[in-house]
Amino acid sequence: MMVETLGIHELWLFVLSGLLLNVTPGPDTAYIIGRSIQLGWRGGAAAAIGICCGCLVHVFGAAIGLSALLMASSTAFTVLKWVGAAYLLFTGIQMLLSRSQPIAEPAAAAETSLSRVFWQGALTNVLNPKVALFFLAFLPQFVAADSGHKTLAFLALGIIFIFNGMLWCLGVAAFAARAARRIRQSANVMAWINRALGGLFVYLGIRVAMLEAR
Repeated sequence: MMVETLGIHELWLFVLSGLLLNVTPGPDTAYIIGRSIQLGWRGGAAAAIGICCGCLVHVFGAAIGLSALLMASSTAFTVLKWVGAAYLLFTGIQMLLSRSQPIAEPAAAAETSLSRVFWQGALTNVLNPKVALFFLAFLPQFVAADSGHKTLAFLALGIIFIFNGMLWCLGVAAFAARAARRIRQSANVMAWINRALGGLFVYLGIRVAMLEAR
């Protein structure tokens, strides 16, 4: 089997652990729900795909050793940390100060809005060194130390993890969008949701800024 060839062991445990991690509520889930309420299923799906693409960058980083560089180099870690914190804080403050309007139909959302939602989700993960260190710590536990194909093994496990996570996130987006049809027509509720998302980004920015290299 390809799994054995790559040196991957206890794949069932990896899949189960990944599913449990994905279904645990967190900032990514909150972001997807918020965008689903604002823009409908397409907005939630754009957020989910963006988050997963951001994770994919870290999977490639873990596979080729970039995550190890972040762990070994305090300078690289600090630079990424402050760039990520600045982006998150800027985005959060911008959302807190913006004004939301009621959206009659999700289909009316502009393509540029969906593109912005995607990139916000992606960059939130790409610029977070904590995500990079998570994959660096998590993936090697399921790859044999003497494997001659560690890079391919990391990529395979990372893609499995992200694929399962995307299925869950798209389900969350669909559920949230379906439950929020009436909420979406209220300007006041939409304004508070926008502020909540802005607050989430500010919180993440502060949390990233407080990260310490290990």
